[in-house]
Amino acid sequence: MASSPAIPITILTGFVGTGKTTLLLNLLPQLRRLDPSYRLSMIKNEIGDLAVDSALASFAELSSSRELLGSCICCTNVGQLGSALEELLQDNPDRIVIETSGSAEPIKLVVEINRLATETGRYTLDGVISVIDVQNWEGYSSTSYTAKLQAKQTDLIVLNKWEEAGEDKLDRVLDRLGDLDVETPNVKSDKGWVNVELLFGLDGKMVKGLVKDVGHGHEDGKHDHKEEMECLSVTLTGNGEGDIDVQKLDELLKRAPKDEVFRIKAIVQLRKPPIGYKDDSTSGSAFGRYILNWSFGRHTWTKDNTTSSDAPSIRMSLFLARYESNKWTKRLESGQYVAITGTAGGTGLSVTRVL
Repeated sequence: MASSPAIPITILTGFVGTGKTTLLLNLLPQLRRLDPSYRLSMIKNEIGDLAVDSALASFAELSSSRELLGSCICCTNVGQLGSALEELLQDNPDRIVIETSGSAEPIKLVVEINRLATETGRYTLDGVISVIDVQNWEGYSSTSYTAKLQAKQTDLIVLNKWEEAGEDKLDRVLDRLGDLDVETPNVKSDKGWVNVELLFGLDGKMVKGLVKDVGHGHEDGKHDHKEEMECLSVTLTGNGEGDIDVQKLDELLKRAPKDEVFRIKAIVQLRKPPIGYKDDSTSGSAFGRYILNWSFGRHTWTKDNTTSSDAPSIRMSLFLARYESNKWTKRLESGQYVAITGTAGGTGLSVTRVL
């Protein structure tokens, strides 16, 4: 019997008032469009004893939530994280978001989540997202050591409330990030809205949307919001005994620059486990579909236990920084990173910009 896939965990961090809760509330409708039954659970860390934001988040009909009150989650509360996650598992969430207080240092949470993931096999770290209030961040960035740590330890920086600050102040914030030697990619929100495809990797529910129609899904979720990324949809079907060249695909995962490629999500049909796949339960029955999640330089493979007779050998989405799609279209079409092994060849290599 196949084991249950690990639940992805996203850390959402930033100082009080940066707009973390608003960002989360704007993600929920997007998830529900992908799947009305999507179950998102949350752990909120509130310094003090009044969980005001948690009361606000309850209106979004979260699957479940757990509060860690009284102190910073990276200090005295870090030991409570395992118990809080165990409680949330009772609600069978598709994903868990940990929203931290402004003073939390993400690296301590990352270490604890990775420890729990190794011990239990129930979790996987999907990403660390840091929200910056552009209007005010410039003022405390020069005096707050923690602010510098947050910027350096995050996978993606969301620049929030930049509309009110204006372009000049936004430029100064970007300069400050440069002064901190931070190589983390950043995107501007649209009044607290960011495309869920950028912030979250694939999970069991989101896979269904990728299988059905990548382009259609992105257009449905876009609406009137300004996008700070571009997306390429890649498909390739093998002939005969050919298989996806996992060596070439692995080169893509190793070489993709984090400032150009934000996320790679794929469903790949393989005859043997891919490079880096660590689950021994597939021994003797490795043929099947595997889910790839690459985010900000790290990646995971998960066995997909569903079947589809007409699925291509690979269906992949690349989420790119603005103005990068033309360059990456040429690279992918050249067969440098996506190809069929041997002489069997393949049909229908398609690289299409969908966002």
